[in-house]
Amino acid sequence: AGRSREKLRAVLERAAERLGKAAFGEEVGVLLCDVGDAGSLATMARQTRLVLSCVGPYRFLGEPVVQACVENGASCIDISGEPQFLEGMYLKYNEKAAEKGVYIVGSCGFDSIPADMGVLYTRDKLKGTLTAVESFLSVKSGPEGVCVHDGTWKSAVYGLADEDNLKKLRKKIGYAPVPVVGAKLKKRGFLFYNQEFKEYCIPFMGSDGSVVKRTQRYLHTEFQETPVQYGAYVTVGGLGSVIKLMFAGMLFLLLVKFNFGRKLLTKYPEFFSAGRFTKEGPTQKQMDGTSFTMTFFGEGYSEGQDPQNGKPNVKICTEVKGPEPGYIATPIAMVQAAVSLLEDAASLPKHGGVYSPGAAFSKTKLIDRLSKRGVEFSVISKPEV
Repeated sequence: AGRSREKLRAVLERAAERLGKAAFGEEVGVLLCDVGDAGSLATMARQTRLVLSCVGPYRFLGEPVVQACVENGASCIDISGEPQFLEGMYLKYNEKAAEKGVYIVGSCGFDSIPADMGVLYTRDKLKGTLTAVESFLSVKSGPEGVCVHDGTWKSAVYGLADEDNLKKLRKKIGYAPVPVVGAKLKKRGFLFYNQEFKEYCIPFMGSDGSVVKRTQRYLHTEFQETPVQYGAYVTVGGLGSVIKLMFAGMLFLLLVKFNFGRKLLTKYPEFFSAGRFTKEGPTQKQMDGTSFTMTFFGEGYSEGQDPQNGKPNVKICTEVKGPEPGYIATPIAMVQAAVSLLEDAASLPKHGGVYSPGAAFSKTKLIDRLSKRGVEFSVISKPEV
């Protein structure tokens, strides 16, 4: 479904070439709809159990799809990494979705399934009580380098510019505080050297931290599970990379504060991101040569040990790795989340609503489905006292 019949047909033809026409069976239907036409979205939503929403930036284009799905009884999955959109949808549509018995599950792409499900996987592999996890994302590229479409860039520009409104939104929601169990996880500085990776690291600026926190709050509130503290970081390389990053970061943060600056950033993404973000997106060669690894370092308390007393006495290291994050791993994550929603219905939360991935899929077979399709979860070092 989309705005252009010709583009939709072209997508189907490309898919048929790659997968073989037999994979499609009968003719695949095409629906014309536009986020600016509520009637067309309603017509689409009434004809399905589940919509996969790939429109972005979601802060501008996502809500009409969610609204149409909730009002017409279809569930919806998206790949947004925009906390303000994700939490705004919770505030506006959680109760309506529950009444309709539909599931609205955001951030089901690279943002933030590897992080959210990775924390749950780490928890399940520890024999004891997991109380804190730090994740470190490393993205490796081939000779062609890494490139991302400028839609993600726009989301970052407008998200950082609107941070104050995100704080107001969270006050309006009135989140219950998540209790700290076990030793408090120390926040690291903006830049630090990690001995494990022999690289400098910075906090990960995506939605992972906020999504994991929502999941942990839900699991604690609904099932009295021990909440896990979480810190998300990304490796950035050696000193040369750090200097370039700091210069680009300061310029970005300065420009993003002003309307004129935001216009410049969104008009010339390639210039301001040193070629990392473009209006064309990555080439096939760039995608083929890129992969990611997310490493989780967890700590907690062995069986029989009270997490409220004493220091953590057990550690574990796990990993989620996969192909190029934005255009290969993200579709895998989104489609397998959709399959889990349809086929693992008995393991979903009892009531419809607006959920984070971990809240929706913690009891489903999603991790197994992902591992079979190239986004692999594994234990690197078993729990050690």
